[in-house]
Amino acid sequence: MAERVEQEEIFSQVLRAGRRTYFFDVRATKADDYYLTVTESKKFTHDDGSFHYQKHKIYLYKEDFTDFKEMLGKATDYILTEKGSEVISERHQKDFKKEETTEETKSTESFTDVSFDDI
Repeated sequence: MAERVEQEEIFSQVLRAGRRTYFFDVRATKADDYYLTVTESKKFTHDDGSFHYQKHKIYLYKEDFTDFKEMLGKATDYILTEKGSEVISERHQKDFKKEETTEETKSTESFTDVSFDDI
């Protein structure tokens, strides 16, 4: 069992992001090849002050690394291109003050009106 514990501690990185924490852990298969686990741990506090953590985990194997990196890059680039880097959820905080922008608002005139009968 001690050998297995050592295998689970091959390499680890932690990213703390507010009430979420992400763990990137390199682990070994029984054949002693490496794979990655990514765990999201989110803290929930109850009204009485007690708390619990909810965890979600994905397993990523070497044969998927290239495609995974490519798809992750495309998805994150798309989000930043379409929505920018502003965190919209900050708008819901009590003390949020919107900064004035000089960008023009997109017009809805360029959209086509589609009827369900056309589909």
